[in-house]
Amino acid sequence: MKIKKLVTAGLCITFIVFVGHASAQVKKKAIVKKKAPVIVAKTTPPPPFATAPEIEDGKALIAKSDCLACHKIDTKLVGPAYNAVAEKYPQNQSTVDMLSQKVISGGSGVWGPVAMAPHPAITLADANKIVKYILTLNSKSPPVISK
Repeated sequence: MKIKKLVTAGLCITFIVFVGHASAQVKKKAIVKKKAPVIVAKTTPPPPFATAPEIEDGKALIAKSDCLACHKIDTKLVGPAYNAVAEKYPQNQSTVDMLSQKVISGGSGVWGPVAMAPHPAITLADANKIVKYILTLNSKSPPVISK
């Protein structure tokens, strides 16, 4: 009878130890599952909109052209202010391409009834620089510029 009690007690102790150990592992797993995973987002910066030399070249090209007869940086004259143009259009290459063609070919209807005169002597590369400079004048979303 004593042996039977000892075996039963031993089995009970083994069961309690096993259940306690299993319960501790379940608790550990539960704790691990409750922790939120840490996600580190790897963000890449947007590609540069324009280089600093392109912007400086664009500014210089405007200064020596007839653009300032109709446009000012922050004042509407015959044509829109450069700031208004910069705030209307997004800073991307498709905008640069479209506006560069307008500088070269001229255009009307976007800013009112007065047409912009064509500038066929301006090369596409120079028109791109002029437009990039103008688009950097947007105070609401400064451009990404590479050096």
